[in-house]
Amino acid sequence: MAGYTLAALEADIRSYTEVDSTVFSGATLGRFIENAEFRINQELPMDAARFVQEGTLAANDNTLNAPAGCLFVRGIEVFESTANTEGNGKWLEKKDQTYLSELVDRKFGPEGNIQSPTDTTNSVTGFPKYYAMFGGATSTSDTTSGGMYFAPTPDANYKFRVYYNKIPTGLGTNTSGTYVSKYFPQGLLYACLVEAYGFLKGPMEMLTLYEQKYKTAIQQFAGMQLGRRRRDDYTDGTVRIPVKSPSP
Repeated sequence: MAGYTLAALEADIRSYTEVDSTVFSGATLGRFIENAEFRINQELPMDAARFVQEGTLAANDNTLNAPAGCLFVRGIEVFESTANTEGNGKWLEKKDQTYLSELVDRKFGPEGNIQSPTDTTNSVTGFPKYYAMFGGATSTSDTTSGGMYFAPTPDANYKFRVYYNKIPTGLGTNTSGTYVSKYFPQGLLYACLVEAYGFLKGPMEMLTLYEQKYKTAIQQFAGMQLGRRRRDDYTDGTVRIPVKSPSP
């Protein structure tokens, strides 16, 4: 499949900027590429970065660690069964942590206020209905530095699914190619060239040129990722674009 390998992208960055490896070492280009990949992933969440984590909630524990590398959670489904995830899932409502604390306050009053997500003292137990985010995922493994806070606190070991977007593995690791380098090579190149000309501090017209090229390319890619990939012809109908015909 057409696209970039790490070596090919590095060669093109040096070729476009006319700067050799003395200035643009592998380590320097690696930083450009990583920054470009983060920019693309933050500006355009892709289906390729969608993941699902299944597991079991711990009874009387109102927190769950964020999945490894989680960028954001798209939804949480909790099942009434403690044995399987077949057909009885309920979607939790996402709220702010303050909302969940207030819910506990209304149940117990000021004496039962939960100030910390990890404080389960006097917590309301039952089947979870709400969740809130706290902290952030800062590790390549499930982390206690951030996660989800539930209310009511689970009163049993319910099965769950967390639907989330994950930080994709970059070209620095998958040197033969990634989803972005294969399906959005021009956008990745333009984003890298913006980083490169920013590093070189000019020429400003070249930095502006590639910034505009990147913005145009990502809009086109977004049309496919957020448009065509999220619909089908049967349920949504065929996309019809009017084409102007020449005047007689």
